[in-house]
Amino acid sequence: MNSTHEAEGAKGARDTALRGPAVWALVLTSVAGFMAALDNLVVTTALPAIRTDLGGALEDLEWTVNAYTLTFAVLLMFGAALGDRFGRRRLFMAGLAVFTGASAVAALSPGINELIAARAVQGVGAAVMMPLTLTLLTAAVPPARRGMALGIFSAVSGLAVASGPLVGGTLTEHISWQWIFWLNVPIGLALIPLARLKLAESTAPNARLDIPGTLLVSGGLFGIVYGLVNANAHGWTSGPVLTGLIAGTALVGAFIVHGFRNANPMLPMRLFLNRGFLGINMASLLMYLGMFGSIFLLSQFFQGVAGYSPTQAGVRMLPWTAMPLVVAPIAGILSDRIGGRPVVAAGLALQALGLGWFAMILSTDVSYAAQLPALIISGIGMGLYFAPASNILMSTVSPADTGKASGANNALREVGGALGVAVLASVFSSQGGYESPQAFTDGTVPALWIGAAGVAVAAAFALLVPARRSLAATAPAAAGKAAKNPAGNPAGNPAGNASGTGYATSAKVSATG
Repeated sequence: MNSTHEAEGAKGARDTALRGPAVWALVLTSVAGFMAALDNLVVTTALPAIRTDLGGALEDLEWTVNAYTLTFAVLLMFGAALGDRFGRRRLFMAGLAVFTGASAVAALSPGINELIAARAVQGVGAAVMMPLTLTLLTAAVPPARRGMALGIFSAVSGLAVASGPLVGGTLTEHISWQWIFWLNVPIGLALIPLARLKLAESTAPNARLDIPGTLLVSGGLFGIVYGLVNANAHGWTSGPVLTGLIAGTALVGAFIVHGFRNANPMLPMRLFLNRGFLGINMASLLMYLGMFGSIFLLSQFFQGVAGYSPTQAGVRMLPWTAMPLVVAPIAGILSDRIGGRPVVAAGLALQALGLGWFAMILSTDVSYAAQLPALIISGIGMGLYFAPASNILMSTVSPADTGKASGANNALREVGGALGVAVLASVFSSQGGYESPQAFTDGTVPALWIGAAGVAVAAAFALLVPARRSLAATAPAAAGKAAKNPAGNPAGNPAGNASGTGYATSAKVSATG
């Protein structure tokens, strides 16, 4: 009896000992994730003030958003691999330091070009920091408490995205737009020493870096986005635009070939041979293309045409950006009952309907009441998409590939956001401009139709995903294939290591971001 009590006492002591590190890991990673997610959308409601203060044309405003999302997207998987190889805590602190320093430089920027450069460096820091937040959290929290911890982390990240336009608008109106960046500095400076003291260090023994793949995809996406952003300013047939589009497409093509042929690519292209993986990833890319591009323009429409203050604009966007916090849990329950494919497809169809509604009713004197149904429908659609999309993604690959699959999905979402801003702004500038409220409306309406069409195509791609019964049948087969072919895990990353677990979880979190 005494030995039993002693064993229970020892177990209780161990559980108590685990609480401190686990709580610190949850707090530190959640706050860091909040900053990185917030900076995706916090700048949107500050764009008119930035344009007034620093000047710049439409393409400069595009780069203010895209410089962050693009570097974040193309370096996300590379950043995680750096952490696996050189130490996750060490690289997390390094990414946090870069992000914090770049935020200060952005706040001090004397001109639009300096701001764009600082935003690009911010994206580099976030790309290193963000995937490692989940890896460190998963390693620190015992399995019995991991679900609760990851749920809190997801809620914090979702809150960051939902509040981004409101936080940006409030700071811009009541202090200055620079404070959307200054906000990160004291938080980052507090997190760095705490991370050194409170987080445990870890590495992955066989982590490999795909430097050629990183260079190919970075150069390719930069060339394509550069061409799209500058097409209307310089002309579609101008030398710089054609060079960017042609060279960028060639480099992306080379990256795809590299993904098939290289033994350890950052993104194994064989995964896209699975129609479910292809369908959900293309749906994610196109959904973010339509959503980010539309928010980029509508946040400016609310201020420049509708006449709302930055704070009022942020509040009025909440039915869209905050709705997923309410709808996502319901979507998870629905997907458990009827499968993820119909829920995701319905969500994307509603998002497309919401954007189409906006395009139909938008005018220089449109009331907020007329816009409210479009905002609510878009928000419900976004919420229905998020949670089931994560589960579908994980069900299309073997356990050995979950890390790569989730990293690829996160990166493609960010790429979709960058392309969305570039494509919709290009349509906007070809049909309208900033000269008058009517010109801005004339450019926004066709751009929203393009965004709606992109999300509608995303809904069609979602239908490529096999039904729930088919997914359940193919998962064991995929796992068996991976077991027979260990080399099929190109990362050299066992499914059970911390990095793989962190990436798999990041699909759930990224859904809110």
